[in-house]
Amino acid sequence: MDTAAQPTERDRSLPPDPEDSSGTPGAEGRSRSALASRFTDRLPGGRISLTLLLCLLFLLAVNMFVARPFEIPSGSMEKGLRVGDRVLVNKLAYTFGDGPARGDVIVFDGTGYFGDADYIKRVVGVGGDHVVCCDGEGRIRVNGRSVDESGFLFPGDSPSTVRFDVVVPEGRLFVLGDHRGSSSDSRDRLGSPGGGMVPVEKVVGRAEGLVWPFGRAGRLEPTDAYDKVPAGEASAPAAAPTGGGHG
Repeated sequence: MDTAAQPTERDRSLPPDPEDSSGTPGAEGRSRSALASRFTDRLPGGRISLTLLLCLLFLLAVNMFVARPFEIPSGSMEKGLRVGDRVLVNKLAYTFGDGPARGDVIVFDGTGYFGDADYIKRVVGVGGDHVVCCDGEGRIRVNGRSVDESGFLFPGDSPSTVRFDVVVPEGRLFVLGDHRGSSSDSRDRLGSPGGGMVPVEKVVGRAEGLVWPFGRAGRLEPTDAYDKVPAGEASAPAAAPTGGGHG
């Protein structure tokens, strides 16, 4: 005799197993789906417009907090960067580590120091550095070490036709363009408030790569020209500038 228990009428009326996912979506899933459908139905273009809107919001967030494009406005950074080039600026470059280093190409807000605009220059001196122009061979000297900048200077340019002898205050940067003969930079403001030194907090970020034109797109290679420069002495006496303007 078959002794297997037969399902009773009560057994047949039991609710389905809550773990069973083979049935229809629950109320929560239907609610979310209905909400999304109502939103896209009211949006011109439907799901395509919603996708484009989300992509735009993502790009705006990236531009605000992570990276942003910057168009080169002048020839002051030639030979590497030309007028109209676009570089990608890493806005988080100095957020979680050290600040700008010698040789970095940075974008900074010049308001109150250079002008009401963003500028792009190369960092030559950081807080505590003693920067002098020039040594017996016409090279810039940082903390007593002569620097060979020929790897990025505009062909035919000298490191500087303006003589100066300054100590960079803590929290400031001494910046120069790579096309020294066509750059308005820290040398032009040696006698102005701030002495031509850019506050670190004004730095927008570090230029990481060239994104336009596509034919020259690529990473901006860092320079090792300043690698052997010793650390500066913040307590060193500040020397008075010996020149103004640039050639």
